[in-house]
Amino acid sequence: MDKLKEKINKLKLDAETWQEKHDDVNSKIKVLEQEALEKDHQIQALTRKNDVLEEQVEKLEEQLSTSKETVNESHSLKTNNENITKKNQLLEEELEAADKNLKETTEKLRDTDIKAEALEKKVTSLENEREEWERKFEELQEKYNATREELDAISEQLENL
Repeated sequence: MDKLKEKINKLKLDAETWQEKHDDVNSKIKVLEQEALEKDHQIQALTRKNDVLEEQVEKLEEQLSTSKETVNESHSLKTNNENITKKNQLLEEELEAADKNLKETTEKLRDTDIKAEALEKKVTSLENEREEWERKFEELQEKYNATREELDAISEQLENL
């Protein structure tokens, strides 16, 4: 009879132990489910942030493209100005060689001087504009690189999850 009581007590202890293990496992499952839910929320937040960053990258790439086009146009205008300046110099040389008609030469020289001043102002203005566009281009390039690095970091985080 004592042995039977001992076995019953032992079975009760085993049942209590199994119940405790069951409760521990259920607690761990709840914790893991909560962690999984938090990870899902984190993934969703990072995905949204990634989408926003990708949109920013697209906008910056468009701005970069526009800036490059403007820089190219600026270079083209500078070349045109150089060509016009060269033509202007040739006109001045021709005016100096044409001493036969002083009145006509004086008038052409005056027109040429006015054009030269206007072109010099235009060249100065275009050089300033080109410098501004180059500065903007560098700023956009830095923003683009920073955004690209942030995007890469987020992508790496997502892969690590």
